[in-house]
Amino acid sequence: MYRRVLLACGLVAVSGAVMAQGYPNKVIKLQVPFAPGGTTDIVARIIADPLGKVLGQSVIVENKAGGGGVVGANETAKSAPDGYSLGVATVSTVAANPAINPKNPYNPLTDFTPIINVAATPNVIAVHPSFPAKDYKSFLEEIKKNPGKYSYSSSGTGGIGHMQTELFKNLTGSFITHIPYRGAGPALNDTVGGQVPMIFDNLPSALPFITSNRLVPIVVAAPQRLSQMPNVPTFKEVGLEPVNRMAFYGIYGPKGLPKEVVDKVNAGVRKVLEDPAVRKRIEDTGSLVVGNTPEQFTAQIKAEYEVYKKVVDSAKLRLD
Repeated sequence: MYRRVLLACGLVAVSGAVMAQGYPNKVIKLQVPFAPGGTTDIVARIIADPLGKVLGQSVIVENKAGGGGVVGANETAKSAPDGYSLGVATVSTVAANPAINPKNPYNPLTDFTPIINVAATPNVIAVHPSFPAKDYKSFLEEIKKNPGKYSYSSSGTGGIGHMQTELFKNLTGSFITHIPYRGAGPALNDTVGGQVPMIFDNLPSALPFITSNRLVPIVVAAPQRLSQMPNVPTFKEVGLEPVNRMAFYGIYGPKGLPKEVVDKVNAGVRKVLEDPAVRKRIEDTGSLVVGNTPEQFTAQIKAEYEVYKKVVDSAKLRLD
């Protein structure tokens, strides 16, 4: 009996190795857990086509929105561990949402195989031009003297925009109503259109509207002031360092991905990120190119989750 078990295990290992050696031999799906138009979608589409060329098979971006990224992330977690169903990992899906949502259907630390962190990006609070305040001091004064009068949009309940704005509210003693969307794209559309007065968003998706004066930036989460918005302070500058956290965009797959597949995708993405044209497209969005190892990305996910879990517990944050 034991010999049969050992033989079966050996056959599984051999078949996995053979599969990995021939990888990829068909189209790879890269799932974005938000609607089109947001930063996650932008970064995925920047790297998908050149990655497909490096790997020798097409990489197709597929959007699966819902639940602040949970629906798409859960589908990635439940996919076959063969390397043909990968996902874009974000702070929302592996840290913020799992930290605040006790009913989250997956474990961010055990149900995925991290492959590589592609880029990190600042976050920004921006308002519609009709909003009565155009700088941080007057913005804070306006929302504090009018609790409940204003609302803000985000990419979804439990996402990084929701979590960081709730932390901002907690630290400043202010109250603005959360309006969640199925991704940053729809949230931006309504904010730019004036249906919602403000948004907490990742910079790459918000920046085109800021540069065209259709949104006014108020405060950013970044290591230092940004060259694109030199007059806009960071959260750290205004005394809110806990909110001063950047987002990230990486690639992961379901747990159990063969090491050969992980290494091949990691090497492929790193090769793509060496291309000056790709780097420029990412950096032009206000993001920073990362390109780390699977082990480094695994550690980063764990650290980020622990930070947001602590934020949730200490600030007593709860889902709407």
